[in-house]
Amino acid sequence: MASLIESGWLYLITHFSDFQLACLGSFFLHESVFFLSGLPFIYLERAGWLSKYKIQTKNNSPAAQEKCITQLLLYHFGVNLPVMLLSYPVFKYMGMRSSLPLPSWKVVLTQIIFYFILEDFVFYWGHRILHTKWLYKNVHSVHHEYATPFGLTSEYAHPAEILFLGFATIIGPAITGPHLMTLWLWMVLRVLETVEAHCGYHFPWSLSNFIPLYGGADFHDYHHRLLYTKSGNYSSTFVYMDWIFGTDKGYRKLKALKSTGEGEEDGGKQMQY
Repeated sequence: MASLIESGWLYLITHFSDFQLACLGSFFLHESVFFLSGLPFIYLERAGWLSKYKIQTKNNSPAAQEKCITQLLLYHFGVNLPVMLLSYPVFKYMGMRSSLPLPSWKVVLTQIIFYFILEDFVFYWGHRILHTKWLYKNVHSVHHEYATPFGLTSEYAHPAEILFLGFATIIGPAITGPHLMTLWLWMVLRVLETVEAHCGYHFPWSLSNFIPLYGGADFHDYHHRLLYTKSGNYSSTFVYMDWIFGTDKGYRKLKALKSTGEGEEDGGKQMQY
């Protein structure tokens, strides 16, 4: 398996420049993973399939879904791609490389764990700041237009927020200067995580059922349902920051009420798109 991966990587670095792989390759990988993982949830919602696992009973209109896709393409090509191009010199300066040999699995695993921990910490505080009155009204409210989120809404946000919270994702790799393969793996995991958190479904096979402290869709869906001053649940991947600072009390209370049959399905005052 390792030799197969190494052979595939040798093909890439032989046929494409470091700049092409780091910028254009990263952008293509991101778009592929993001849309391939997010689009199915639109069709699930429209067709009504697996509806028993849907967290909210409300659905987004086709027009709202199409608006999201259109805006995403505009943001991705108008914001994400330029940022990738401009950040290339920074990552090269910090030590990012694409050459062989590939890093060991121990190095990759250690760096990925570090990225998740750091991203959770930075994202939590950045997200809380975005929920202050002025920033929410002028920036973060764009992301919250969808009170009933679906996978693709994970990256539907004001351009300023894309840059602001995107910092949480890239700061770890910027510090460590990883191999490009590690950077790609981190990007794929981060995209899959945020799409799942916004998918609007809680399945029996959802990771939050198996991984301690993992937030997932049920945790983040609560955040979208409530008014900005009362939402809580600001964490990115893991929920320990909300637990430490007590910003998940409303969610925990609702879960406790539901377990006794007293909680309402959508719990709390909602902002509908």
